[in-house]
Amino acid sequence: MSKAETLRELLADGEELAIVCHNNPDPDCLASALALGRIAAAAGIDERRILYSGDISHQQNRAFVNLLEVDLREFDPESVRDRAENSLVALVDHSVPGVNNEVPEDVPIDVVIDHHPAEGIEARFVDHREAVGATATILTEYVSELDVAFDEVLATGLLFAIRRETLGFLRGVTRDEYEAARTLHDYADPDMLRRLSTPAVSGATVDAIADAVDNRTVKGSVLISHVGRTSERDALPQAADYLATLEGVETAIVFGIVDDEIELSARSTDPRIHIGNALGDIFGDVGSAGGHREMAGGQIPLGVFADLTASGTDAELVGIVARVVTNRLVSGLKLASDSGDSGTSGNSADSGSDAN
Repeated sequence: MSKAETLRELLADGEELAIVCHNNPDPDCLASALALGRIAAAAGIDERRILYSGDISHQQNRAFVNLLEVDLREFDPESVRDRAENSLVALVDHSVPGVNNEVPEDVPIDVVIDHHPAEGIEARFVDHREAVGATATILTEYVSELDVAFDEVLATGLLFAIRRETLGFLRGVTRDEYEAARTLHDYADPDMLRRLSTPAVSGATVDAIADAVDNRTVKGSVLISHVGRTSERDALPQAADYLATLEGVETAIVFGIVDDEIELSARSTDPRIHIGNALGDIFGDVGSAGGHREMAGGQIPLGVFADLTASGTDAELVGIVARVVTNRLVSGLKLASDSGDSGTSGNSADSGSDAN
């Protein structure tokens, strides 16, 4: 049997399905969850839940949920630990319990569909394709093969997710993404796609991106910057996307303090660097980090700085975090101190000042 048929057979034996999104889900995760729910409904599962942890904070993610009316519920770890015998648990766009999700590590998983690099994946059904550009591509293939109906909402969500995940078919795109887009094109709503692509941007997001511009340090073709403390988690990848377009920059890494974590976002077009592996090597001992060759991220618990900042101010904390993280990146990426520093301002990481 094909992967799609094997999945349908597994779902047909279930009575409930909990589809767990990764923390702070993006359109690829949300659209994939929506599609898997439709496949489960066609297989006879009446009780389906899409669950998430973290925030729906990025303006595009909020627009996606609102315009497509995705029914999301907050994730309760106990709901998957103490589940009925015929209740299934699926992970889409992530693959390992406890990694970028709140799923307890000892919870057995029934379905995993993902395209991110990962090891140690265990589930009754696994479709893990690192080569494809988006998890939504895989789900589009399933929906088409299983003759599940494409309506405007589902097709628009999947097509937007593929476009967003591949930055408009420019990053990590494969033939499969083009094939999926061709399948979805006739069903998708062009007006809704435009509205999803151009949501309103909050002032706080603009401020955070401006801080990243001001605080940038360029060493050769690598740009490192920070936004200080921010409530706009999703401003980090937006800032990284923007700064990666600067002339001469091949790798852009932006970090900042969000709640009780240091968040990192990175973009790279340098063929010599696998930025996901690089971040994993640099920060794996103090947090979690990883991703693709061209796009990656990470989280470091702020508690690792507790002893250094127990009696300091928030401005001092930002300064210490900026220096330590920047120095780790410089050392880990083997950037010589004389490799052409440029573009720094008075609020650079080395100054230790608050970026807010």
